[in-house]
Amino acid sequence: MAAATEIEWMKLTAAELNARAESGALVIIPVASLEQHGPHLATGVDIVCATGVAQRVAHKLVAAGRPVVVTPCVWTGLAEHHVAFGGTVTLDFAAFSAVIKGVVRSAARAGFKRVMLLNGHGGNAEAVAVIGGECQNEFGIAVAAGTYWHLVGDAFAPILDRQSTVLHACEAETSMVMTLMPEGVRAERLAEAHGPHSTRPEGQPPTMIRRRSFKDITPSGVVGDARAASAAKGEALLDTASTIIAEELGSARLWG
Repeated sequence: MAAATEIEWMKLTAAELNARAESGALVIIPVASLEQHGPHLATGVDIVCATGVAQRVAHKLVAAGRPVVVTPCVWTGLAEHHVAFGGTVTLDFAAFSAVIKGVVRSAARAGFKRVMLLNGHGGNAEAVAVIGGECQNEFGIAVAAGTYWHLVGDAFAPILDRQSTVLHACEAETSMVMTLMPEGVRAERLAEAHGPHSTRPEGQPPTMIRRRSFKDITPSGVVGDARAASAAKGEALLDTASTIIAEELGSARLWG
């Protein structure tokens, strides 16, 4: 692929990245987690999905004539609520913040002026927003942050049959993994891949945050129902997310 259309930071030379910075390119940093995803999915789901969405967003921005580069994924985040199942790597907030700030600081020192922290793990959502604001204040560049399924609003609902958005190891995530990394799906375990459709007990409003161990919420480790997943739905979800987010990130008003 020609350097002019390459979007991955790690595939570009230092000189090419310097030129990209001089052109005013946006840096997208996917942020994720390495954690249990039920009996049927590999632990790298959030890494795969966050990276997949980020790269598809970047390709759409390039097609629209907007310079962009995507870093490798920040692959571990805040996943204490999954630890009881095993197979999970987690950081505390101080370490998580330090890693992200180190990456953003490096982008700023390389001459980039705009950064998007594109999150793909629910447990990171509030933290990424806080860290993004701190990065902007500390490094003097424009930093936006958001979780990909929050950024698309209700656009996933028409694609899905048994839920309206991303939950956990669910119809949506399983569908996207079927598209992006089909070897990460254990088809013989799909019949077990369902659970409650919320992590909140009765009486806890959606706007109130209290983390609980998923072990106490869902015996399967799944929130939602993966049995209705398909690669076709995965492709539709990825296309929808990347189209909407590319439009949002392409807005001059966001960065003004």
